Amino acid sequence: MQLIYNQMEIGIDSFVSETLEIIKKNELSNEEAMHQLLERIKFADRSGIDVFGIGEHHREGFLDSAPTHILAAAAVVTERIRLTSAVTVLSAADPVRVFQNFATLDLISKGRVEIVVGRGSSVEAFPLFGYDLRDYDELFEEKIGLLLKIRENKFVTWSGKFRAPLHNLPVLPRPSQDPLPIWIGVGGTPESFIRAGRLGLPVVVAVIGGHTHRFRPLVDLYREAGDKAGFSQDRLKVSLHSPGYLAETHEKALNDYAPGNFKFRNIFGRERGWPPSTWESYLVNTGPKGSFLLGSPDEVAEKIERHSKALGGIVRVTFQMDNAGLSHEQLLHSIELIGTELAPMLKE
Repeated sequence: MQLIYNQMEIGIDSFVSETLEIIKKNELSNEEAMHQLLERIKFADRSGIDVFGIGEHHREGFLDSAPTHILAAAAVVTERIRLTSAVTVLSAADPVRVFQNFATLDLISKGRVEIVVGRGSSVEAFPLFGYDLRDYDELFEEKIGLLLKIRENKFVTWSGKFRAPLHNLPVLPRPSQDPLPIWIGVGGTPESFIRAGRLGLPVVVAVIGGHTHRFRPLVDLYREAGDKAGFSQDRLKVSLHSPGYLAETHEKALNDYAPGNFKFRNIFGRERGWPPSTWESYLVNTGPKGSFLLGSPDEVAEKIERHSKALGGIVRVTFQMDNAGLSHEQLLHSIELIGTELAPMLKE
């Protein structure tokens, strides 16, 4: 099969949710889940995966409340894979500490770190750290500005509404990479895409259902905003994040992944006010025309090609697999298929 990518990267995002009661099939302690996660990251590094991301949640069943600690442990046992957040909830964090944590991680990993920042689709961090959800957007606007200023300047002078001012203070350490790569995670709001374009930052588009082409007008807004701000189009990179899982056949992938993920989506969908998903609509998402990256390597390669065309070109695609109660062995096997069979198709 002839595909059109030369620089396509492929990765995996984890929310470390193996211990979530609604989907786990076997008793697994938090210690075992964390150990298995690090084994998967090490295996992904050896299997040809380009990037591994760790999310951020502050609730029962997820072990990713301190993602830089997990990524630092992963940096020690890997050699080439890039390590990133997926995403850092910047609105509820201190940009100084975010930069210091990732700069330190960049030194540990010898320059393999990225940050993906976002406002946070899960909002439990806001009351936990003393922020008001009514300031949801204003918090992010202020904090991304400060984070970018810190990235560009060792000594920082700054003042804002939600944090104490800085008066020519150093923010240390400085990372190996200059500049430290920062992406913005975006969902379905035009303002998020326009902001990312205005700042000239690459975006990660989270497509977790429906048809990918519905995001094309938003991606066009992003590229138009970046162009108006004076940024070259090669700087305005688009990455795709999607639920997904690989097996030898579509039927095996569906049988392994769908039961747990269907339950997961409906429970968390109710919390976010989504309409209940029917099994029929779920099969549309996982089918040949659906957005989920589920199936055999050939089938998923075709899906990625379609997604890329729908969005006007993507440079990276990442899978979220640990949201379905899959075993460690099943996840390892899917990682192997992604790295050894799917990735070469996208890089030929």
